[in-house]
Amino acid sequence: MELQDKFALVTGAGQGIGRAIAMHLAEAGASVAAADINADTVEDTSAVIAERGGQSLAIHADVGALAEIDRMIGQARDAFGRIDIIVNNAGVTRFLDVMDVEEADWDRIHRVNAKGVFFCMQRAAREMIDQGDGGRIINIASIAGKGYRGTSNAAYAASKGAVISMTMIAADQLARHNINVNAICPGVTVTELSINNMQSRAESLGVSVAELEQARDARIPIGRANSPDDIGAMARFLAGPGARNITGQAYNVDGGLVMH
Repeated sequence: MELQDKFALVTGAGQGIGRAIAMHLAEAGASVAAADINADTVEDTSAVIAERGGQSLAIHADVGALAEIDRMIGQARDAFGRIDIIVNNAGVTRFLDVMDVEEADWDRIHRVNAKGVFFCMQRAAREMIDQGDGGRIINIASIAGKGYRGTSNAAYAASKGAVISMTMIAADQLARHNINVNAICPGVTVTELSINNMQSRAESLGVSVAELEQARDARIPIGRANSPDDIGAMARFLAGPGARNITGQAYNVDGGLVMH
């Protein structure tokens, strides 16, 4: 229970990686505000945490809108009295060739993945600075932000590269407030979003999903894709006491796909 008496906010917590992160933080003893644009899925995440004996709050929010971010942070603070940890996980993508990315795709992806992460980070940092005793900010980036060629599209890769850069700058500028800022860069992770992307890619290439999955795993040195729990475990570590002197880092969790 290394996060006992800590209060966390996780965005994109309705499913996949975000849900796993919320569960891991709750299992470590944190009270968790689970936020998502999908009200039904995030209510389910919060209910499961409560069923397992944890304290949770479900928040319906679109992190691509600054007014929604402000409301979300305020709602979590009012419920818990403070915010010790924020995990900026909410993100969007779809499979597109570089020549098929349109302005609407770019704007949709960067609205959530880059703008949303930055302003969630900034708004949560204000709360942590006012509290006066530090905090943890964990941004979910991607190995796509480090140039992984198997990314879903170039706009997504650019947005995740932005997350990595923002993490480093924020870590430097928030260190004087005892706020640690780190990023997690997942590799191939089996979620509903990735399954949908895999199906789209299989259709475009005229092959089966099973064939793509076999080829995918063969490219991963450790021989398997991530489960969302692999990312949840890393977030739990970075939120905990063992990571008190780690900041400004972008950690790959990818089975060895990208080794830097």
